[in-house]
Amino acid sequence: MIGQIVNFLLNAIGYGGYTGIFLLMFLESSFFPFPSEVVVPPAAYLASKGKMDLYLIVTSASFGSLMGALFNYWISMKLGYPFLEKYGKYVFLSKKHLDKVCEFFNRHGEISTFIGRLLPGIRQYISLPAGMAKMNIFTFSLFTLLGAGIWISILAFIGYSVGNNMALVKYMLHRAYIYIFIFSATIVSIYIAVRRRKNDRRV
Repeated sequence: MIGQIVNFLLNAIGYGGYTGIFLLMFLESSFFPFPSEVVVPPAAYLASKGKMDLYLIVTSASFGSLMGALFNYWISMKLGYPFLEKYGKYVFLSKKHLDKVCEFFNRHGEISTFIGRLLPGIRQYISLPAGMAKMNIFTFSLFTLLGAGIWISILAFIGYSVGNNMALVKYMLHRAYIYIFIFSATIVSIYIAVRRRKNDRRV
């Protein structure tokens, strides 16, 4: 089944080219549950065969992710806060709690967006609190693109290195997740330490 999906994507990407990669990554980064793990590695495999350009794959995929994230951001900004403000009380989410979430994201939106883009199960939804908090759009875009670019580059390296061997791709993805979690924990720890030092200096 997985092999059939990969072959389908290889044909679709080969037909749609970089525009197809952009659109698939737009979907992956928005509400549609379409994993980037089955988009970028097959495209990078085509690059290893000389049929596509690896740098253009990373670029088109990164900007597709950014546009999908901005779509989520816009939807959340326009509909998310007003909706939750009105109906959140029915699921025990008061306006006070909602405001605290927005306040947290306004204070720590950069690191939250960057790390969120690296973590599976979170990257598609990190745009929602950013939109509700009306995080600075330039800052949001910058850290979204940075996080997405790193993740997509990892996927591209895996696909380029091991080709369409799905068993090996899954193994390398598992290893990559371990390093990403370690990297993310390290960055968060450094961020917390720097914030504490700044607060201590103010006191």
